[in-house]
Amino acid sequence: MGLGRALAVALVGVDGHLVQVEADVAPGLPAFTLVGLPDTALAEARDRVRAAMANAGCALPARRITVNLSPAALPKAGTSFDLAVATALLAATGAVDPRAVARCVHLGELGLDGRLQRVRGVLPAVIAAVRAGRDRVVVPAGNAEEARLVPGARVVAARWLPDVLALHRGEPLPDPPEGLPGWEPEPVPDGAAACGPGSARGGLGRVRAAADGPVVRLPAEPDLAEVVGQGQARYALEVAAAGGHHLLLLGPPGAGKTMLAARLPGLLPDLPDAQAIEVTAVHSVAGTLDPAGGLLRRPPFEDPHHTATVSALVGGGSGLPRPGAASRAHRGVLFLDEAAEFDTRALEALRQPLEAGELVIHRALGTARFPARFQLVLAANPCPCGMAAGRGEDCSCTPLARRRYLSRLSGPLLDRVDLQVEVLAVSRAEMSCGVPPEPSREVAARVLRAREKQRTRLVGTPWSTNGELPGSWLRGPLRLDPAATLDLDRGLDRGSLSIRGYDRVLRAAWTIADLDGLSAPGRDEVGRALLLRQRGQVAG
Repeated sequence: MGLGRALAVALVGVDGHLVQVEADVAPGLPAFTLVGLPDTALAEARDRVRAAMANAGCALPARRITVNLSPAALPKAGTSFDLAVATALLAATGAVDPRAVARCVHLGELGLDGRLQRVRGVLPAVIAAVRAGRDRVVVPAGNAEEARLVPGARVVAARWLPDVLALHRGEPLPDPPEGLPGWEPEPVPDGAAACGPGSARGGLGRVRAAADGPVVRLPAEPDLAEVVGQGQARYALEVAAAGGHHLLLLGPPGAGKTMLAARLPGLLPDLPDAQAIEVTAVHSVAGTLDPAGGLLRRPPFEDPHHTATVSALVGGGSGLPRPGAASRAHRGVLFLDEAAEFDTRALEALRQPLEAGELVIHRALGTARFPARFQLVLAANPCPCGMAAGRGEDCSCTPLARRRYLSRLSGPLLDRVDLQVEVLAVSRAEMSCGVPPEPSREVAARVLRAREKQRTRLVGTPWSTNGELPGSWLRGPLRLDPAATLDLDRGLDRGSLSIRGYDRVLRAAWTIADLDGLSAPGRDEVGRALLLRQRGQVAG
């Protein structure tokens, strides 16, 4: 009996930190103490580990057992530490070679019968392990496909605790007991061997071959061809997709605002490898990832209900925070339908990620950072009855009610929205014009060409789209001729534009120029971008 050590990973937000699990088995009255700032679920690992080891044929001795999670000051949450605790105890009792255990990172929850259960957050945990120089990772078989998505990871898939025992002893894998309740064996590589870069099953091979091989896609996205009329709004949607701009759609019920917003993801190009790993890591932590689908290549689309709380929208919860809809929409679209009905505090909480591209959430146990660089799409009625659009002849609301309704979308929030478009009701002439609406694939092709122009222009910078450009860059290396910005300068002088609004118009102007195949925007492109921000009518 003595001291055993194993490695695990603690997640704070989507950032992983390597944790050393130390197990000491000493003479004394039987007891099991777990220290190192565990949360409630982790503290319950004592009972899960004891029962799992007993039912797997490696019962703990009747000794005084102390398990320490180091560094002790780092908050630790969840059930993914179970396997590391059990493995450290196996090393402490001499059941396995302590040197073999120390070379691996162990992740997984234990069932009382010794089975290894899937856990959330495996992808960012494996990324953290590989970055720390620990590339050999033992995970539950249900998480193996997800873990193999990480380049450089040598993943060992285990079905139950005796698999791990055999692995560290260098023995063949045992068969699970027949009739084990709920046992559903999953396909595992022979001998639970690690999958390297050349493995046919390894996610690493899929990542590196992504440019040549098939891309896993979500179900077919809605097509823009289903939207009748709305030429102005369709053009704004194309500009938003091409430059990564935020968008406000304001109009009466039934005009097509929701249909347009739902079709924005279909105009966006697939995510490159680095961004796909970021997005997949967030969804892994959130517990919404289907590992069988591989990396999330398509931009995500989140549309929370207007009753969503602040925590549901931006993340939070007791203990260590969890990602909210804004983080799950990272590199994709966050759509707020009936935006004026959202709680004002929830809307104002979006101001930080709209500027910084990340959410920093402080709680008593620690601070979590979540990436949140999304495109915000707001859809709202112009008044409580929704009929104040256009001439507003059918509106039954008082002027005060109209002002109060739209004032829920604060000035500072709207100032961060690049494009603000009025969506009017579709006329009979538009419905019967006989010209079929343009499908998403044709618009997406123009968007892709515009994005490629932006990537070429911004090579060597941290940005890839016009929507990310800071004002210092727009007024520096990309500074336009004074004649092109004449209308903007006048708006700044009159006070109708803030300096933030000035920069956002310039971003949209560059996107319009990219769509038109121009090397730089002129006064016409700047004017069109300004009208798109001021809910004016622009000929696309």
